Amino acid sequence: MVFFPSDLTSFLEIIRQNREIAYSLIFGWASSHSLLLILFAGYASHSGVLQFGLLIAVCWLGSFLGDVLRFWIGRKFGARLLKRFPRIEGPVAKAALLSERHYVWMILLHRYPHGIRGVAAVAYGISALSWSAFLLLNAVASGIWAVAIVSTGYAFGHVSGKVMSDASSSLGFVMLVLFLGLSWLLSRKLDMVVAQTAQAETTVQRPAESTDTRREKDKGPRGRRDRGKRDRAARSRERAG
Repeated sequence: MVFFPSDLTSFLEIIRQNREIAYSLIFGWASSHSLLLILFAGYASHSGVLQFGLLIAVCWLGSFLGDVLRFWIGRKFGARLLKRFPRIEGPVAKAALLSERHYVWMILLHRYPHGIRGVAAVAYGISALSWSAFLLLNAVASGIWAVAIVSTGYAFGHVSGKVMSDASSSLGFVMLVLFLGLSWLLSRKLDMVVAQTAQAETTVQRPAESTDTRREKDKGPRGRRDRGKRDRAARSRERAG
C-alpha cells in the first residue's frame, strides 16, 4: 500500500485502495457543491479508479441532501441565522433578491458560481418558496449538476489521451492543474455575473419603492418635520424666482 504519494499515479492508487472512504469524502464534497474536487473525481473515474455511474449517484445524492439541509436551516431559523453569522448575510441577500423573480433559474444554476453555491438554499428557506416546489427543482438541479461536472472531468481525461494516460507525466499533472484552475476562474466569473445581475435588480426596484418609502417615513414625527422642511424650501425657491 502506498502511504505517501510522490506523483499522480501514486495518488490515484491510494484512492483505488480506499474507494469506500473516497466515496464518503466525495459525498461530503458534493453536499457543499465543491466544483474542483468533483471534477477531479470525474477524471479519476476515467482512469478506472472510481465507477462512473456510482460516482454520479453519490454526487447527486450529496448535492441534493446538502441543499435540503440548508433549506431546512433557512426555514427554521430565518433571519436569526444571519444575525448570528453576518459573514453569509451578503451572499444570502444576493441569492434572495434574485430568487424573488427567477427562483427556477436560481435553483438550477446556483451550484456553479463560487460565492452563493453554499448558501443559496438558505435564502430559499427564508423565502416563501414551498417545500414541494423546492424539492422537485432541487432534485432536477442536483442531477444535472452531478452529471455535468463528473462528465466534464471524465471528458477531460478522455480528450487528454496519451498525455494524461501516463498519470506520472509531469506534463499531464500540469495539464490537470491548469484545467482545474480554469474551472475555478470560470466559477469566479459566474460569481461576478450574479453580483452584476443582483445589482441591476436592485436598481430596477429602487424607483418603484422610493415613493412608498417616503410616504411611510412622512407619517411619523420626524417625517412631518422633514416634509415641513421640504415645503419651506419649495416656497423659498418660488419667492426667489
